[in-house]
Amino acid sequence: MTWLGKIPFWLKTLIAFTLGVGVALYWGKAALPVLTPIGDTFIRAIKMLVVPLVFFTIAASIARLGHGEEGTGGRAFKLGAQTIVWFMITSAIAVSVGLAIGIYFQPGAGLAGLPLTVEAHDPIPAPIDVITGIVPSNIFKSFAEGKVLSVVFFAILAGAALSTLGQKTKALAEIVEQGSQVMFKLTRWIIQLTPIGVFGLIGSVVASYGLEALKPLIPYIGLIYLGCFVEILIVYPTLLKLHGLRVSGFYKGIFTAQQTAFFTCSSIGTLPVSLAAAVDNLKLPKSYAGFALPLGANMKMDGCGAIYPAISSIFIANYFHIALTPQHYLLIALASVLGSLATAGVPGVATVMLTVTLSTAGLPLEGIAILAAIDRILDMMRTATNVTSQILVPTLVARENGMIEKVTAADPTRKSRIGGGKLTYRDIAQGLFLPAINAEIFR
Repeated sequence: MTWLGKIPFWLKTLIAFTLGVGVALYWGKAALPVLTPIGDTFIRAIKMLVVPLVFFTIAASIARLGHGEEGTGGRAFKLGAQTIVWFMITSAIAVSVGLAIGIYFQPGAGLAGLPLTVEAHDPIPAPIDVITGIVPSNIFKSFAEGKVLSVVFFAILAGAALSTLGQKTKALAEIVEQGSQVMFKLTRWIIQLTPIGVFGLIGSVVASYGLEALKPLIPYIGLIYLGCFVEILIVYPTLLKLHGLRVSGFYKGIFTAQQTAFFTCSSIGTLPVSLAAAVDNLKLPKSYAGFALPLGANMKMDGCGAIYPAISSIFIANYFHIALTPQHYLLIALASVLGSLATAGVPGVATVMLTVTLSTAGLPLEGIAILAAIDRILDMMRTATNVTSQILVPTLVARENGMIEKVTAADPTRKSRIGGGKLTYRDIAQGLFLPAINAEIFR
């Protein structure tokens, strides 16, 4: 079966999608007793991951700020905190863009006869209750009931406490870090099963309602791209101008990183190219860029973690004929902004992030399978947006702290400040194919 391991993950998912449709069309509803349990089991496996993944990843990421080489309370901690705040601000803007597009265009609306039998959820609380409900009265109850926002809140506090205590809690911080690594491994295993889950879930949909169920995907793809273009062409240039930075210089300096991200669909795999762009072209200090960009690759994804779950949540709600309320939109926004801190660096980030958002808003997870087959098409633009935001935020923070005067694209032949030497096509190739990390972690 070694040949199977050589098939790209996206292609496996597409094949499974096609097979699911084929089985459903051939056998019809007679296939439901086989297809439905497969899909349901996959959904349960994804839900199993969410709470521990969110807790360990957020707590570990924040705890790292106080256990670096420069210790606590210094400039490194200040820059780290400022960077994370900007991550959240720009994520909030991105999810607002996604919600605005989704609310205006209402993807998936107007379909007849498609609602599936989905698991019932608790009533959505009033907006003020949503806010106050973030603070848990019993954290163990929140863990048991899957209250994601409460878990995020507690994880932020726990991580901040570990970070502030520094070397005193180094051993505990290492345990939390190891817990994060364990959850990453479990997530890899579960995400590897996505083609099987898609086979069962999409087969159930088509067996019940026919090919009519797949028509809404075409305009939905266009809306995801529209959201990403709004971020890259309007939101980010506005932030650059407000900081007195040259928009043309910024985009000229990061173009190679954007290209690499688009074709590899991997923020981590693009990291060497992003670092070279930040240090060589945008003139960010190597010490800060070497901290902020890897942090961004693990905590900052405007495409996968904000625009995508916002528009997708509205699409799925319309698809299943669920009327969204202001409380739903508030929960989607909170889950996207806070949840992205926990899921940006995990395998299958878009799927995990959408799971977190749907679970928080009480929307059916069965909708994930409908979107899985076209994920590769979406992921190219999402990742380019992710990487752009991951370079943008350190640039803004560097400007606020007087590290750079303006943004210009330097001569690409001058010596790189990352390890010395010139930035060559070999460096770029390493970024393109290194080892296609996130895109191929499913192998």
